[in-house]
Amino acid sequence: MSDEELPKGWEKRMSRSTGQSYYLNIYTKESQWERPTKPAEPGAGGGGCTVDQVRCSHLLVKHRDSRRPSSWREENIIRTKEEALEIIEGFREQLISGKSTFEDLASKFSDCSSAKRGGDLGLFGRGAMQKPFEDASFALKVGELSKPVMTDSGVHLIIRTA
Repeated sequence: MSDEELPKGWEKRMSRSTGQSYYLNIYTKESQWERPTKPAEPGAGGGGCTVDQVRCSHLLVKHRDSRRPSSWREENIIRTKEEALEIIEGFREQLISGKSTFEDLASKFSDCSSAKRGGDLGLFGRGAMQKPFEDASFALKVGELSKPVMTDSGVHLIIRTA
């Protein structure tokens, strides 16, 4: 399929900041990096049950096999994936028991720069995050906390906020 043969409702655009191509849904004005394979549809305002964007916060614990094993908290992360998972499970228990708030834990312990916003990642659509993270985020109901999610970045806890 050539560029001229994009599915109906999609336009190919160029990012001014990165120089990379992206694809714009002309109906919803949402963009994605992956080349679309299906025609674009107008937003879900007509009673449809598809969600175009979600808003989530997350708490990331990196490990030595993460794609970038350093963070604002630690210059050289040497913990194992298993240790990172244990830490995340401990944070999850604190949240479920009500001993801590998500924002507080993420602000203090997340290995992501979103820690300064309490873990808030803002609104994002499909194709913006690593696939396991995206799948978990879109599967959550608003206010729901994920189980540990493994990505190339590390181990995450995700809470959907919108």
